[in-house]
Amino acid sequence: MFYVISYDISVDKRRTKVAKILEGFGQRVQYSVFECDLNESQYRQLQRRLERIIRPDEGDSVRTYRLCANCVHSIVIVGRGPPVETSADVYVI
Repeated sequence: MFYVISYDISVDKRRTKVAKILEGFGQRVQYSVFECDLNESQYRQLQRRLERIIRPDEGDSVRTYRLCANCVHSIVIVGRGPPVETSADVYVI
């Protein structure tokens, strides 16, 4: 499944940690926005790791948008930026 994940975290140290975690799961497409193509297990692992770091009571915010396969194909990029990266489909016959 394809996810768009954005964050707004005011504390530099925590923001850096969140970015490092997300870099391990997807690609940065804007300063605080990542695109991640994850299976359910990877998504749960990512959520657990983020939940250990973010502090909602201090104003931290992480938003996750789940996109269906049809939605991924309709992504439009205007201007500069990396192309959408998705995992290759693998078929074993």
